[in-house]
Amino acid sequence: MALHPENAKIAGRLARIKNRLLVFSGKGGVGKSTVAANLARSLADRGLRVGALDVDIHGPDLAKMLGVEGRRLEGSDEGIRPVRVLENLGLVSMSLVAEAPDDPIIWRGPMKMKVIEQFMADVDWGDLDWLVVDSPPGTGDEPLSVAQLIPATAAVVVTTPQEVSVLDSRKAVTFARRLGLEVLGIVENMSGFACPHCGKSSDLFKAGGGEQAAREMGVPFLGRIPLDPRIVASGDAGRPFVAGADGSAATRAFAEIVDKIVARGVS
Repeated sequence: MALHPENAKIAGRLARIKNRLLVFSGKGGVGKSTVAANLARSLADRGLRVGALDVDIHGPDLAKMLGVEGRRLEGSDEGIRPVRVLENLGLVSMSLVAEAPDDPIIWRGPMKMKVIEQFMADVDWGDLDWLVVDSPPGTGDEPLSVAQLIPATAAVVVTTPQEVSVLDSRKAVTFARRLGLEVLGIVENMSGFACPHCGKSSDLFKAGGGEQAAREMGVPFLGRIPLDPRIVASGDAGRPFVAGADGSAATRAFAEIVDKIVARGVS
């Protein structure tokens, strides 16, 4: 049976993408987009060809975090061209389409599914080593659409250490498994804070919850990223934290997490 023309276009685009990675979380407020932005930049800084796709339709943040806020997607004979963050890092996001940054997207599920489908069918990603997909929190329309439209996708679940977040991260792992996504592991974000004045470490949101969830769910634990005010400041300034590579604990944590993801791969 012949593929539907739109599905055939998507299959053709996906054939040129080696690894597809969904970054999502069971709940909001865990720093998922920050992890996705720094992950995409880290992969690009290693010389890999990377695409970043922001499918958080109602709250797209990657354009700001990657320093291309205010830019617009453009068309070509080959399709929609991603906005270039670096020569080897392109971004597609609803924020690169909206007329004004304060305009809300007021859509129901079918419309969101359609625009994600269009992003996959009509965007000229070219040849990519990694496509990093930043999804909104929860287990609703957007991650479900990605799982249905982009087969052979792997997932990274972001959580914080406290129990309410860990509980939802376990649901996210179960969600991914039921959709046939390979779970590359859990990242524990906001894990401890080292005081810049006295050097003492404090576990503001407890510690170890992400690692315990990974152990109990039988998935890899990718690592802990400590709280660092510079991560927030760099995201607001449009300069991913990892680009500064200052040897801090947070920088090392990101590097170790990326090492594990690249080592596993999903191609």
